[in-house]
Amino acid sequence: MTDTQVTWLTQESYDRLKGELDSLIANRPVIAAEINERREEGDLKENGGYHAAREEQGQQEARIRQLQELLNNAKVGEAPTQSGVALPGSVVTVYYDGDENDTETFLIATREEGAQGGKLETYSPSSPLGAALIDTKVGETREYTVPSGATVKVTLVKAEPYHS
Repeated sequence: MTDTQVTWLTQESYDRLKGELDSLIANRPVIAAEINERREEGDLKENGGYHAAREEQGQQEARIRQLQELLNNAKVGEAPTQSGVALPGSVVTVYYDGDENDTETFLIATREEGAQGGKLETYSPSSPLGAALIDTKVGETREYTVPSGATVKVTLVKAEPYHS
């Protein structure tokens, strides 16, 4: 696995996600009891409470699998402390196609680790834009291909460590 395929997490983010996982696992008996209680109400075809409880169980199990996969494959470490280089965990400002007025500032991180409260757009290090920017130094221009097949030039203006 290359560094751009690894999910980088700070210890704080890892602990937060692990806490969510532990809470979901601890809640399994509650959901199972709810399903059993609803099942005893009778005809399952027209039992909305039973179907709602089963749906909730399915969503929680999917989130448990997602968190387990993420945490099992995550590399835990400190957020970058280096300025001037785009790394996972950096807040970067870029401009596109040579237009210095067309700037955007965002965090290079996974959605799970992304900026809390949605204050800052987050791009994955494995996304086309994120992958193009990794290890770029301020002033350098890189190219990447967007889903339409077009090539976009992106120039790094600023890179700073993210502080939540």
